[in-house]
This record gives sequence, C-alpha cells and structure tokens, in this order.
Amino acid sequence: MTRVIVKASSAIAKAGLESLLRGHPEFELVEGSPSRHASTSMALESPLEVLVAEAGTLADHSAKEAMDWAAVGGPAVVLVRNPASEAIREALRAGVKAVLASSLPGPDIVSAIQAAAAGFVVLDSSEVELLLRSPGNIAETGAGDLVEALTPRETEVLRLLAAGLGNKEIAARLGISEHTAKFHVASLMGKLGAATRTEAVTTGIRKGLVMI
Repeated sequence: MTRVIVKASSAIAKAGLESLLRGHPEFELVEGSPSRHASTSMALESPLEVLVAEAGTLADHSAKEAMDWAAVGGPAVVLVRNPASEAIREALRAGVKAVLASSLPGPDIVSAIQAAAAGFVVLDSSEVELLLRSPGNIAETGAGDLVEALTPRETEVLRLLAAGLGNKEIAARLGISEHTAKFHVASLMGKLGAATRTEAVTTGIRKGLVMI
C-alpha cells in the first residue's frame, strides 16, 4: 500500500486529485503538512509516502512543499500547468521524481505516482525533448547529480534495447506489462542522460553495461 499526500494550489484541484486516487486499491490518502523539519521525520518513518503536488508554477507553495519533501528523500510528483524547461530542471535537481503536465489523463498520473514510489524518474517525452533543446540543458548542468546506477532490471531492459527489442517484446521477454517496460526504458534513459534509445544503448556500451 502506497500512502499519498496531496497538495494543490486550489481546493478544487486538491479535491480532483483526491477523488482520482481515493478509489485506487494501491493508494491510501493521508493528510500532512511537510515542512522541511516535519518531512524529515515523516520520510524516515514511512518511505512509501508519496507527495503529489499540483501547481501553476514552481513558485507555488504546493510545489515548494514537494521540493522540500524530495530534498529529504521522500518521493514527490509535481503536476504543473505549463511545464517549462527551467522549472523541470529546478525540480529534478531538488530530487523530485516526476514533473508532468497537470492536464495528463488520470491513469497516467496514477502510473507516475506508482513509478515514483518505486524510485523511478518520470518525464513526458516532450519534456525530455524540451530540456535537451533548451540552453543549459541537463546534460550540461549538473548531470552528475542526476545520473544514478541502473537497477538490475533496468540493466536487463537496456540489453534488450541493444538487441533491438521494442517495449512489447521487452515486456513479453521479462514477464512484465508493456506499461512497466515503458517506465523502465524512460528511467534508464534519464539515468544515462540519453535523448533516444539509440543514445542510451551507445552510452551503455561506452560504460560497459552492454557487451558487443
């Protein structure tokens, strides 16, 4: 069971998110006001608490709470109305696991929360392209802070990518859902700083993660 704290810039947005999550069997909604000190205690006591924040911009109080939460190791998902490259970079540097458009369909938001709880970094493909094309992209600023070691499963997925398999084939080979395979691919690409699957494989070969 994943405990979820919802923060939002308005009561209507908060009610909408809570309504979406309340009926999901994997989630338990909890109340909380994670100040920098409170979140340290809460994150240590319950590592599976995910803070989901809806915000107009990262200057909103709800977004700042999410970044405080992420700074002490708590998984955080930020839903922003108009994601911008600088805002995405700032949130990722703070440790936020997912920065997504708040207009996403409910099932995609649920999947992002599940992925964040599992430790994955989640970005929409359009946001990755935005970051890479913008001045001072992640690859040039603080990439060392974002790169993490691949998990054993991500390494498996990377090697299957190198073999030319698509998401559906990877899912069948590993006995997982296609949606889970997609998240593994997105996560390993983020950790490798890759914009495309080909670049991920090339980087994996260079780092000795894929044998040729």
